[in-house]
Amino acid sequence: MNDNRHPVAIVAAQAPSRTKPSNYPEPFASRMAGREKRPLGDLFGLMNFGVNLTRLPPGAISALRHAHTKQDEFIYILAGRPVLRTDQGDTPLEPGMCAGFRAGSGNAHQLINPGDEDVLYLEIGDRSSGDAATYPDDDLQAVLAADGKWRFLHKDGAAY
Repeated sequence: MNDNRHPVAIVAAQAPSRTKPSNYPEPFASRMAGREKRPLGDLFGLMNFGVNLTRLPPGAISALRHAHTKQDEFIYILAGRPVLRTDQGDTPLEPGMCAGFRAGSGNAHQLINPGDEDVLYLEIGDRSSGDAATYPDDDLQAVLAADGKWRFLHKDGAAY
């Protein structure tokens, strides 16, 4: 069946950026300053997994350090030299390197751009219902609601 609502192919770098830079509540959202995500999977109407082309300028971070309960994640570095921060410590990355984060592992992760050039990478994650995320470095937890939107809570369960 032909779906005329979605393109057949695009130049990824020309895809529109997210209009809202972060779903996090404050004071966390402002920590994502400079990060630019281009939601490629959404452009094609993908339902089972998402793909983002993400750019981190110098000094930016990909996300708060987090781990998912049900969502697998995968990153592939296209340009720049980020540092991957996980529970095992910091790992320098370079173009051509990739990393994966298995759902339920509890291994919290994030990318940091300590360099003086932009980092460009693909991030791929599934869209498992009932997912939740923990943030060991911050007073934050997240639950993916039935409507597909994240609900953010303090670690004590109080809503933001």
